[in-house]
Amino acid sequence: MTDFPTNHTTATGPADRRGTEAGATRRTGRIRPGTDAARGLRTLTGVDEELLSRVRYERSKYTALGGVVLGTSVIAAFSMWNFATEALGRVSLVALLPTVIWMLFVLNLDRWLVTPQPNARRRLAPLLTRLLVALMLGVVIAEPLVLRIFQTAIEERVQDERTDTVDRLRTNLVRCNPVPATTRTVAPAGCDTTYVLSFGATPGERVDELTALRSDAATLQKRVDKDSAGLEAIDSEVRDECRRLIRIAATGLYERTSECVRLRDKARDYRTTHRTARNEQRLAGMNTRISKIEGELTSSRDTFLKARADGIEQRLDEERAKQKEIGVLERIRALDELASGNPVLFVGIWLVRLLFVLLDMLPVLVKYLTGETAYDRMLTGESNSAVKIHGEQVRLAERRALADLEIAQDAIEQEVRRHRAESEAAFREHTAAMNIRVRQAVNALEDEIRRSSTV
Repeated sequence: MTDFPTNHTTATGPADRRGTEAGATRRTGRIRPGTDAARGLRTLTGVDEELLSRVRYERSKYTALGGVVLGTSVIAAFSMWNFATEALGRVSLVALLPTVIWMLFVLNLDRWLVTPQPNARRRLAPLLTRLLVALMLGVVIAEPLVLRIFQTAIEERVQDERTDTVDRLRTNLVRCNPVPATTRTVAPAGCDTTYVLSFGATPGERVDELTALRSDAATLQKRVDKDSAGLEAIDSEVRDECRRLIRIAATGLYERTSECVRLRDKARDYRTTHRTARNEQRLAGMNTRISKIEGELTSSRDTFLKARADGIEQRLDEERAKQKEIGVLERIRALDELASGNPVLFVGIWLVRLLFVLLDMLPVLVKYLTGETAYDRMLTGESNSAVKIHGEQVRLAERRALADLEIAQDAIEQEVRRHRAESEAAFREHTAAMNIRVRQAVNALEDEIRRSSTV
């Protein structure tokens, strides 16, 4: 008899292989990092490892999908880091808190979006909802990254705008605070309280006095000039007439003419009546006072200009203090202004935005553009089977509960009938006993009557 070699090798299923792998791990005391890393990435897709083990060839697909989900969350974390540092105005460890929270939120949200759902292809509304959520999330994540890419151009634009703002403020402050020419100064057009500075003293307080004094001095100067001209004419006549001398025949001496005496008296009377000396003295005093006031006005003007310059610098410092770090909203506005004036830049900005939006939507797109997989069909079958089994279990429990209720109801009815029969039997026994006692009483009475009649 020929003995054939016996093959003791038996087929092992996934569970046996997992047990073998677990045993090998326990024996060696080491964990294979590649397997655990792949399992961790697949965990991010929400798949069931036990069900996925039946279609092992799809593990790589879900491992890659988990990598996409992780990559999207890392991009979101980088975006939040940029946003937080720009909002704080500096790199700080405080920005790590919103970064980690945002990364975990996006990671879990993307995990929810790509988690396989049974009968997913039969429902269009959930698919559209998930795509819409992914789109909105992509827009939110993409904007800080776009701001980061165009950071240099944005900061230059913002710095130019801030410089222009400071220059316009300086121009308006100078225009709205001119050197006062009078005590009543009217603010130029377009100047409100924002651009008008307050001063303790202004040159305009002495300008009115100087103007009035100049007017009086000019009037007096005209009068003095007129009187001087008239007096000069008389003096000229006096000089011409008084050069002539006449000889007195009686004495033989030379004397001035009577006309010379008369002209001298006339000149003296002219000086007296027109007050030429006094007017000249008043004019000299006025000119001295004018020179003094002009000197004071020059000093006051210099003081005013210095005070105005100090006030303008103070306002400019206040404006610069407001322009601390460039905020997020300011960056977004500057980016829009840059894009509106440059079509090429506009297209480039939107291409970058769409790129990051597409990257953020990539997990959902990869999930739903790959079509229905064997795992999805198995998950649908498992889900439908579980629903049917649960329905049958519910109906079985319902039937069992109804049977228990019917049995309890029958037991109660039998107990009622038993108690009713016992009650009727007891009543009949009581009735029979009463009948016996009545008959006994009747018989005893008959015997008594019979004995009485016999006696």
